[in-house]
Amino acid sequence: MPVEIAGVEAGAIEEFVRRNEREALKTLFNFNVVWHEQRHDFAARDGELVVGVATIRIAASLAHVERAIVLLERRRAGIGRALLERAAEVANYYNCHKMSALVPHRSAAQLFLERCGYKEEAVLPQHTFKLDVAAMRKFLL
Repeated sequence: MPVEIAGVEAGAIEEFVRRNEREALKTLFNFNVVWHEQRHDFAARDGELVVGVATIRIAASLAHVERAIVLLERRRAGIGRALLERAAEVANYYNCHKMSALVPHRSAAQLFLERCGYKEEAVLPQHTFKLDVAAMRKFLL
């Protein structure tokens, strides 16, 4: 019987993933994975106005910066650094030994992360949008 492949809305696969992901990870890594993934969102507010946000995902003692966004007119005022520092505090609480981020290689984002203590771990050639991507990391412990 042929299988139909179709695009679905994000919520349509959550139950399937919940039931099957642990076994898939065990197969992928060839050992039992305790994979309590968490997402943490942070906002920088000036009164009621949100001027910046950051999101990290934590899994297997690693934190990954998914996003760090600051309003253009509020950049270079320490908001992005403060968001990443708060994210690192949460990552430390969960015993993460490092935080990682992927950014375009030799970009302003990479320079910003370097000023925040991140180091280039690898360069992935033509990884995203046919651009070289720098895999950045910062050890926490």
